[in-house]
Amino acid sequence: MTTDPASESVTRPEPTVPGERQRSLHVGPALLLGLAVVAGVLGLGIYSGVRARSAADATLKRTTADAAVPVVSVVAPTASASTQEILLPGTTQAFTDAPIFARTNGYVKRWYFDIGAHLKQGQLLAEIETPEVDQQLEQARADLETARANLRQAQITADRWQALLETDSVSKQETDVAVSALSAMKATVDSNSANVRRLEQLQGFQKIYAPFDGVITARNVDIGVLINAGSNTSGRELFHMTAIHTLRVFVAVPEVYSRAALPGSAATLTLDEFPGRSFKGTLVRNANSIDLASRTLLVEVDVENPRGELLPGAYVFVHLKLPQPVASLTVPANTLLFRAEGLRIAVVRDGRAQLVPVTIGRDYGTTVEIVAGLKPADQVIVAPSDSLTTGTRVRIAGAPAGAGP
Repeated sequence: MTTDPASESVTRPEPTVPGERQRSLHVGPALLLGLAVVAGVLGLGIYSGVRARSAADATLKRTTADAAVPVVSVVAPTASASTQEILLPGTTQAFTDAPIFARTNGYVKRWYFDIGAHLKQGQLLAEIETPEVDQQLEQARADLETARANLRQAQITADRWQALLETDSVSKQETDVAVSALSAMKATVDSNSANVRRLEQLQGFQKIYAPFDGVITARNVDIGVLINAGSNTSGRELFHMTAIHTLRVFVAVPEVYSRAALPGSAATLTLDEFPGRSFKGTLVRNANSIDLASRTLLVEVDVENPRGELLPGAYVFVHLKLPQPVASLTVPANTLLFRAEGLRIAVVRDGRAQLVPVTIGRDYGTTVEIVAGLKPADQVIVAPSDSLTTGTRVRIAGAPAGAGP
């Protein structure tokens, strides 16, 4: 028996087990739900990866920015007590200090005083033997006598010619010649007299006298030494004398304390070799001008030294009283910045560096006194970089990255 393919239809067998039809109806939605869950998990993983990468990039940028901020060390200014006097270093100098040179050439014949001798003005220090000057003086005196003899002869001739002229025995011209010769001989006598006086004065310099009351601090000659006159390179300094009855002390007073440098004000001197003692001095004068390089005022303090206890060249401390107390701060010396516009100090304010102009008082070596421009609460940067500028972000050492000051 044959069957027509065209008329043949495909039929599905009906489920024979009860409930099988219902399970088949739920397979499709469950599969779709599973696929959706898988897709969601995959999408969530991708989103989480992108978010983690963004967070890592942000953290890297923040870390890089924090690392680019320079780390600085800071100190707080130290408040010092109100300054009522200033203590400045100085060096004592003799009131009169003079090298003594020879005024004539010759050899040292003898000397009478050595270093440390206290002399009165006019005391004989040394004698110089001058054979050449002695011979020149003898020659000059002989020339003077010759000139005087010629003058006498010229005087006689002129008188005779003037008498003959009255009787018309000689001409006027011959008489004028005789009178002119007389005038010339007078000039010659005057010239020779001046030369004799010059050589006599040079001969008088054979003896060296003390020019003032003082002490000999150096003797540079000995018997037989050749001496050249003058203080040029070939001249030899015979003695060196100082007057120490009064000593000078020159002190550079900082500009901020210049009002303490009034002429006539009292000053006190202390020395390490006289512990517990002080010497009274007087500020006698000042330069009336501030030195542009050091910003100081040069003053002179005179101190009486009748017993010679103080020696020239001694290192002293000069105490000057201030008219009014001055409050100040002290900072380490390595906090200073020397800029073309002036002295500056770098401080940290609101997480940024700021360069502030300051005025210094006394320099203690490792620390300096600041009298203007700095506040007690300022955080001062130690050893700031030369390239540091106002507005630069900084981080204080020890503070966490990203934290404020």
